[in-house]
Amino acid sequence: MKYDFEFWEALEKLIQQSEIVIDRPKGTVHPKYPDFLYKVDYGYLRNTSSMDGSGIDVWKGTNKNQTIDAIICTIDLTKKDSEIKILIGCTEEEKELIYHTHNDSENMKGIMIRRY
Repeated sequence: MKYDFEFWEALEKLIQQSEIVIDRPKGTVHPKYPDFLYKVDYGYLRNTSSMDGSGIDVWKGTNKNQTIDAIICTIDLTKKDSEIKILIGCTEEEKELIYHTHNDSENMKGIMIRRY
């Protein structure tokens, strides 16, 4: 659909106009939840804002092609908020890890929308 194409193009433009900051590299633990290990690089787009007032979240994978693969729309019942997180250059295995990261607890659920 035309609007699907325009959505992904707008996200691409946002990525091109923003600096990706990886503040939680793969293998590090969450600053508030030491049992939570990041299995894929995680960060945000500098000078952007999302529902929580921080920068728009990104998961950055290891695929050589560093284009937007998908987004994951999340609901966090603890924070009582929702957000989208952009997946950039993620392999299928990384997408699966990210999906489970946002669905393996009672308080957070997510739906992944893949770019085709």
